[in-house]
Amino acid sequence: MSRTALLLMDLQRTHIAHLPADYLPRAVRALNAARAAGVPVIHVALQLRRGHTDVHPRNKIFGALPPHLFTADDPGAAIHPDVAPADGEIVVHKNRVSAFAGNNLQQILTAQDVGHLVLAGLSTGGIVLSTALQAADLDYRVTVLSDACADPSPALHDTLINEVLARRGEVATVGEWERSLSRDGR
Repeated sequence: MSRTALLLMDLQRTHIAHLPADYLPRAVRALNAARAAGVPVIHVALQLRRGHTDVHPRNKIFGALPPHLFTADDPGAAIHPDVAPADGEIVVHKNRVSAFAGNNLQQILTAQDVGHLVLAGLSTGGIVLSTALQAADLDYRVTVLSDACADPSPALHDTLINEVLARRGEVATVGEWERSLSRDGR
C-alpha cells in the first residue's frame, strides 16, 4: 500500500510576505499534523540559477523577475522559518511553476512509495493548480488543503478550490485532514 506525503510548496519569505497574517498558522498546523502522524513532508521551493540563466525572457512569470530574486543567494527565497524543514525532511527545488519542474520529485516519490499527495502552498493559481493537475495525470491520489493554500486573488482561490481542484481530487481543510489522520491510525 502506498504512502501519503505532504508537499509544502513555495512557502518562501517573499511569497508569504504578500499574504494576510492568518495564512501562515494554517500551513504550520498542516505541517505539525503531518509530523505528528509520521507523514513524510517534502518542501518544494522555487530556486533559479544566478542571473536567471535558466529563464527565457518570453516566460511571462519568471522572465520579468529581477535576476537576483529566487536564487540561492536571495534571503527572500528561503523557506519561512515557521515551516522550515526539520532534519531528514526532503527539500526539492523547482525552476518553473509546477513542483515537478526541473527536479527529481517524481523519482523521490516513487522511491518513497508515495501514492497520495497532500498539497499546501502558494499560490493556488500557480504551483497548487499546476502540481495538482500534473500529479493527477501521473496517477497520484491528490488532496488539496483548501485553507493551507492561498492566492493573491481570493476569488480565483475560491473558484479553483471549489470548481476545478475538487473535480481532480479531494479538497479538505487542515482540520478535516487532521481528523482523517487520527481515524486512519497514523
